[in-house]
Amino acid sequence: MVLNELSLINFKNYSEASVEVCSKVNCFVGNNGQGKTNVLDAIYYLAFCKSYFNPIDSQNIKHEEEFFVVQGGFDREGKSEKIFCGLKRGQKKQFKRNKKEYAKLAEHIGLIPLVMVSPSDSELILGGSEIRRKFIDGVIAQFNPVYLDNLLNYQKSLVQRNALLKSFSENRYFDEDSLLIWDYKLVQYGEPVFNERNAFLEEFIPIFQEYYGLIAPKNESVGLQYVTKLHEGSFLDLLKENRQKDRAIRYSSTGIHKDDLVFELGNHPMKRFGSQGQQKSYLLALKLAQFEYVKRKKTTKPMILLDDVFDKLDENRVEALIKLVSDPEFGQIFITDTSQERIEPILKKIGKEYRLYTVNEGAVNLI
Repeated sequence: MVLNELSLINFKNYSEASVEVCSKVNCFVGNNGQGKTNVLDAIYYLAFCKSYFNPIDSQNIKHEEEFFVVQGGFDREGKSEKIFCGLKRGQKKQFKRNKKEYAKLAEHIGLIPLVMVSPSDSELILGGSEIRRKFIDGVIAQFNPVYLDNLLNYQKSLVQRNALLKSFSENRYFDEDSLLIWDYKLVQYGEPVFNERNAFLEEFIPIFQEYYGLIAPKNESVGLQYVTKLHEGSFLDLLKENRQKDRAIRYSSTGIHKDDLVFELGNHPMKRFGSQGQQKSYLLALKLAQFEYVKRKKTTKPMILLDDVFDKLDENRVEALIKLVSDPEFGQIFITDTSQERIEPILKKIGKEYRLYTVNEGAVNLI
């Protein structure tokens, strides 16, 4: 999948913008706050039906405007694809492929494989477990629509079970049969998600470790541990064992919604013992492994979006990274940076096709 053109109307700080891009390396340069990252976020929107940075759609509409539109023209295996995303305040988001609107947004996920690398990825290490679950789910959902469907149904069932627990407490009664209905629903949808996460990590971890070895000292070992109560027994038994606890706290205390990943440096948590440089290398290896994994599953090359790469790595490592992702094994690349003088020599040195754009106050221009 290759993006050929991108157009924005009232998206974040853009009143209107349109840009044609090349099939290999595209770099957007400008001062902070001018809209470089918003260009990448618009591309991400077209792939995942949402912003990478702000999950509240209405907050991505330009101030004092009533709607936004993001459109992209793609080449997919020699065929033209037109993707449209539009949102009016107070209305449902519209997503169209070749002018035909999707019945469900989930039907679109996976059409445009994409990997985003951003300074905000540090939250994968420093933030809560929900962020790490979203990372796993986001990778798997790009090639497995059944997984995404099970996950969405699990979340709906969880909401219903929690509402029932709260109702029991407020009304001072308990109906075990009613709760059991939702227990079975959680098991029905949750166990396939658990099994798929297990299978994913078994294949993903060696790829991740290989990439870490390419960008970090050879004497450093890293790992990933999948932490879940479902390793301890059947999901249904766990729900029954925690029933009294759930009644007391009024929500479901066990299940795949509590799963987590532990990032390890040697045998120690990366969050506590990893230096800033080690954490940056770890995150970059995660994202490169994500690219490789999705490429294998989709048999196509995902786009890579590198936002403010100099914030994550020194100049030598940036050059090594851009050289790596410019390899024919990788696909289309989008980069943002604050300095043309810094990034352009690297692009020239690598010798691959590239385009350089300036971004200033919501205007994008080819250099």
